[in-house]
Amino acid sequence: MTTIKTAISIQEALFDQVESAAQELNVSRSHLFAMAVADYLQRRQNELLLQQINQAVEAVKDQGERTKRTHNGHRKFLETEW
Repeated sequence: MTTIKTAISIQEALFDQVESAAQELNVSRSHLFAMAVADYLQRRQNELLLQQINQAVEAVKDQGERTKRTHNGHRKFLETEW
């Protein structure tokens, strides 16, 4: 896999935390940043997928409620007319 060098600016306090975490994990700062970004993007993708699933479930619920109301209306009509 091709790697691309980039530069970022972060606050010193965050840099210090990154430096400590990289040392604890025995990885480079670059690798730690790459892991953190990959994790963030995966969580974001999961959140977007969950939103889509929730929207689909709500759409099905809404359709079910409309269908139920329609059937109930037909039943009431049939009960009163017959």
